[in-house]
Amino acid sequence: MRDADRSDRAIAAPGSAVLGRRRHYGEFFGLDPLPERFGIVIGNCQAESMRLVLDAPERRFVRVPPVHELDAADAARLRELVALADHIVSQPIRDDYRSLPVGTRQITALAAGPVVTVPPARFAGLHPFQAAIRVAGVEEDPPIVAYHDVRTLAAAAGREAAPALSPDAVRALGDASVDVLREREERTDVPLSDLYATVTADHARTVNHPGNAIFLPLGARLLAALGLDGGVVDPGRPLLSAVRAPLLPEVVEAWSLPDEPRAHWIVDGREVDDAEIRAAHTAWYAAHPGFVAAAVARLAPLLSAWGAA
Repeated sequence: MRDADRSDRAIAAPGSAVLGRRRHYGEFFGLDPLPERFGIVIGNCQAESMRLVLDAPERRFVRVPPVHELDAADAARLRELVALADHIVSQPIRDDYRSLPVGTRQITALAAGPVVTVPPARFAGLHPFQAAIRVAGVEEDPPIVAYHDVRTLAAAAGREAAPALSPDAVRALGDASVDVLREREERTDVPLSDLYATVTADHARTVNHPGNAIFLPLGARLLAALGLDGGVVDPGRPLLSAVRAPLLPEVVEAWSLPDEPRAHWIVDGREVDDAEIRAAHTAWYAAHPGFVAAAVARLAPLLSAWGAA
């Protein structure tokens, strides 16, 4: 997703956003010297959080932009670094992603060191109403948060969804998302589906943004797979926490969470009423009927779980 954790990327950007971005990725862009030995993590918005738990003074991992932000020049620079890196972690990326030669197979062919793959973590059990999707031809995101509530989407399509799910239905959606993760990790090197055996609120901020409860043990597995010494680095703060979705009562009950239910979102530290987001998204859907039609078709199983098939 495009809403990569702004707290992970935030810096003072002197002069312009472009210069600020280049300074943020100073080693990548050559503004700062590369370490003598280093690794890189390639992927979506989760990649930077993985890098943070791997990077240490004696074990450097250079910050690189997420793949969905790369332009042609960035892609060329990434390929240069791949050929120099001692170790690489990559989420699966298709060949010629966004017309750039940065697919996992294309990167592996250039790599000087080992390449360890790990699937992206997505878990629906804490936010069963939520979807993170893109539709061809619609590049912009809905306002406030780049996530879709299937209840709001169903209403925009003239359908009615249940206002809530049973705890059993919540667990079923969570288990189904873990099943998908198991299938994907069969094609990668490092598993993580078992990390959802016990669920806490820290396992997911949104449907596609894991928390520290995933990143810290996953980091330990990545280090072991790469044959690197030392433990993971606890950043001392919540990772991927710029956007936190509501925590529904039936979710708290389903997983026996100690947390209190929360009806509001938290966006960049600010509480945002769910009704405000629903109103903004309803207006956005009205202006993008093509998105609604395509999204409803793609999300048919989730809509069915909410009784809005």
